[in-house]
Amino acid sequence: METDTNKGASWTGAADNPDTPTDTAPPWATLRPLVRPRAGRMIAGVAAAVADYLAVDVAVVRIVIAVLCLVGGAGVPLYVAGWLLIPEEGAEMSIAAELLQWHHNY
Repeated sequence: METDTNKGASWTGAADNPDTPTDTAPPWATLRPLVRPRAGRMIAGVAAAVADYLAVDVAVVRIVIAVLCLVGGAGVPLYVAGWLLIPEEGAEMSIAAELLQWHHNY
């Protein structure tokens, strides 16, 4: 058993504890790619994409976006940025990447 000297908390690593399975991945390694799904969307699928990525209920994300819209108006530009930057399910690139590529080609 090792001790974290900064907080005084103790933890055991998989190598130290034979009962700990070694084939489990950390939670952040099992996240899905950030894509806007075609199903389960209300407008552009930004809230559904964030909810799938963070593994939370889509209602929570929609409420956070609504609160950000009402308090300071940050929800609208964040939603538009998500719509432009998060690729749609099945697409190779986001809308912004497609626009940049189109602009680069012409």
